Amino acid sequence: MIKLQTSIRILWVSLAVCACAAAQSEISIRPATGGLGFLTRPYQAGSVPEIRLGNSPRLASLIRAGNLYLTARDVVALAIENNIDVEIQRYGPLLAKKVLLRAQAGGALRSVGLPVVAGPQSVSLQGVSVATSTSLSAGNGVSSGGGIVTQLGPPIPSLDPTILGIASFGHSSTPQTIPALTGVSNLVTSTRSYEAQYVQNWDFGLNAQLTYASTHVQLNSPLYTLNPYTSGFVDLLLTQNLLYGFGRAVAGRNIRVQKNNVKVSDLQFEQQVVTTVSAALNLYWDLVSFDQDVRARQREVATAEQLLSDNKKLVQFGTAAPIEITRAESQLYASQQDLVTSQTNLLQQETVLKNYLTRDGVAAAGLVGVHIIPLDKIQVPAQDEVRPLDDLIKEALAKRPEMAQARLNLESNQMNLVGIRSELKPTLQAFTELTNNGLIGQITGTSYSTGYTDLLSQIGRRNYPNYSAGVSLNIPLRNRAAQADYATSLLEIRQNELNLRKNINQIRIDVQNALVGLQQARARYVAAVKSRELSEQTLEGDQKRYRLGAVVSYQVVQDQRDLATAGSSEEQAMANYSHARIALDQAVGRTLEVNHITLGEAMAGALSQASTLPAELPKEERP
Repeated sequence: MIKLQTSIRILWVSLAVCACAAAQSEISIRPATGGLGFLTRPYQAGSVPEIRLGNSPRLASLIRAGNLYLTARDVVALAIENNIDVEIQRYGPLLAKKVLLRAQAGGALRSVGLPVVAGPQSVSLQGVSVATSTSLSAGNGVSSGGGIVTQLGPPIPSLDPTILGIASFGHSSTPQTIPALTGVSNLVTSTRSYEAQYVQNWDFGLNAQLTYASTHVQLNSPLYTLNPYTSGFVDLLLTQNLLYGFGRAVAGRNIRVQKNNVKVSDLQFEQQVVTTVSAALNLYWDLVSFDQDVRARQREVATAEQLLSDNKKLVQFGTAAPIEITRAESQLYASQQDLVTSQTNLLQQETVLKNYLTRDGVAAAGLVGVHIIPLDKIQVPAQDEVRPLDDLIKEALAKRPEMAQARLNLESNQMNLVGIRSELKPTLQAFTELTNNGLIGQITGTSYSTGYTDLLSQIGRRNYPNYSAGVSLNIPLRNRAAQADYATSLLEIRQNELNLRKNINQIRIDVQNALVGLQQARARYVAAVKSRELSEQTLEGDQKRYRLGAVVSYQVVQDQRDLATAGSSEEQAMANYSHARIALDQAVGRTLEVNHITLGEAMAGALSQASTLPAELPKEERP
């Protein structure tokens, strides 16, 4: 029967997981539907799904009887799946790809994305954290202004082809001062004009305009030999930049820069995941420490209550002075006060952690009355397996996303410098224009050419061609703005190179400090364990001597306080060791590797690792 109930429960959880997974909207841009398919799709707006405020099914699957049972792996998974900061950064790569699409069309780059957000701190600020390098945003190499940026260097032409169509109809009546010249006193002209134009720009500086136009004219004058008549032409105009704005490195710089920015957005998401995972683990291990501290304080209260009970018996038998009861009561009240403080820290830490692991807040997720039961205990290994410092620094320089971001941004700024350098050159353009003309109409009493196909035949046969070619040169005499832009950009690149060196130096410091922090945390833990053991031995010995009347109860009270303090110090030392270990992983750049996280799963917001609760859950309630 028990096995059947367990199977039914597992099946229900699986169905709930599938239902919630299906209900989650993917972060994407949905193409427009309807219209005339590919003909109207470029002119329709897509849609973006609503934000995802539901938590992953993993959270509900870990709640039993009003308690949320968590392991460190579950905390990592919940943080990646539900944390809002991570969810915000999931939009970054998609935003960057859409800006790339804009750049491929010749548009200016937009400044998108948000900086990496550090996680909350525990209610106790005694933990150890790593001082990582400052997060770097995408290097546009442009001046930002409200999300739209001002492009330096030659303007980038639109790389999307355009089609222009014009149709016009006209009717005019013109009184004639000398009717003999036109044969009528009121010259009436009717016109029908049609024009179609195709325009295309290429990123190496070539512009092409292909135009077809025709005009039909009819007049009421008998003196015009050809009336009505239709004229038309096909015109091809080519313009090529030879100095200013020449080359793909100039007109295509935004595309290459934005491709780098797409990579930067991926690195920024990775950095947010690393920061969030590290913060969540720090919160969890502090919660474990607070949980153990509460249990130690409960033992302290129990010991104080036992001392008070023993003293009352000794006073009743006349073997101790009444003052001993007062001393025992004082210790009991002090222990109870310490217990309340410890319980307060635990409850506040619970709230901080629950909020960090949910998307819609503690209240909306129904976690207000749910207590967290940590299933892991802090384990300090007998010794730390740490590679030499130089190896750790090399690993950090290769793996830290901040370094890859800095290098990509420097590369992007150097790409933009090519375009800004082009601004220093004079404008030299070569152009050529080829035009084929045609004319048809009707001569009074005879047909000159009446079919529109005859007009097209004349144009196709090039019966009436026009040719022209030339160059255009525009030389700025002082060119101060271009010189200032180039010098400013070059100076900024030098600053970026120095900042890159500064980041390298900071990463070296991060790794070295994290390694020292781990060593110091172990030393403090060893000292705290020894202090707690000695305090236990001292209390045990003084309790035996007190029963024999060799010491007063005040000494036992003092021993209890010392033991409680030593126990808290040991728990804090264990938490600090965990923080130091997390800080070293973060400094070296292996947080994701250590916690078995892939960026693909993190981006999808669903980790493949399953949460498995132990067969027998802890029976004790939240202390």
